[in-house]
Amino acid sequence: MPQIHLDDETVERLDMLREEDEEYDELVNELINIYEASERTMFHAGDEY
Repeated sequence: MPQIHLDDETVERLDMLREEDEEYDELVNELINIYEASERTMFHAGDEY
């Protein structure tokens, strides 16, 4: 598993987003899923059927 180092401000921002006992891994996966979903939405926004 790769390790990443985050500055204190980033950790504080992540802590504000975490719910109760949520692990950082769960939070990061959720953020990635949201990013990918919004990216797909923006990509298909111009499609006409």
